Amino acid sequence: MKYRGLSPVAQLVLWVGVAICIGIVLAVSLPMAAGGLTAAVLETPSKLPWFATRVTAFLSYLAIAGSVVYGLLLSTKILDAIAHRPVTYALHQDLAAVGLGLAGIHGVLLGLDSTVPFSFAEMLIPFAAPYRPIWVGIGQIAFYVTAAVIASFYARRRIGQRAWRLLHYTTFLAFVGATAHGILAGTDTATPWAFWIYVTATVWVVFLTTYRVVLSVAASRERRAAADRRGGVGIGIGEVVSPLAYRRPA
Repeated sequence: MKYRGLSPVAQLVLWVGVAICIGIVLAVSLPMAAGGLTAAVLETPSKLPWFATRVTAFLSYLAIAGSVVYGLLLSTKILDAIAHRPVTYALHQDLAAVGLGLAGIHGVLLGLDSTVPFSFAEMLIPFAAPYRPIWVGIGQIAFYVTAAVIASFYARRRIGQRAWRLLHYTTFLAFVGATAHGILAGTDTATPWAFWIYVTATVWVVFLTTYRVVLSVAASRERRAAADRRGGVGIGIGEVVSPLAYRRPA
């Protein structure tokens, strides 16, 4: 799909709509959230590391989920009509890096939180945590998988395109692990806003993944049929690309 960009009117409508949505969310939630947080910190200052831990955890999840969704939008070429590929590619990579960094801060803050004390080794070794070790361990593995995927962006030329694509399949494992960790290891996931964060992210990922697989299968069949008409051999199943695999712009 060729880049066309949005018309000036469409850009104005888009940015005004985004500004209105952000304004509504902030106007409704910010005063209440700020008041509740201030009261909680003043009443129990020792809980400040716990609040910081939860905030960084949710921000990290949103960044990682956003990176996965963005990667799927890239692979389906939905964004190509309105945004340049180099810009969207960089944003996809940066979101993953921000999510990883926030996850690291989340882990460090756990060591400062006296609610459930974590040693340095327990923060690094999967399934060694004193609190819900299975689900915390799954989150730790998701962290390492995400780090490996981010590192592959910088080692792409050395490991080759095929290995890079195969490695990107693990992005889904990282997303599933982060979601399971957030739901089953978190202490505030019963609240409606937290529930809808996980539901919304999961629905987007499942929908876009299904859509990408359908596109891959349809394109594979079309190429096979074209090759058969020419008397050649159709594409093999191993050539169906990963949902997150796309060519990096020159």
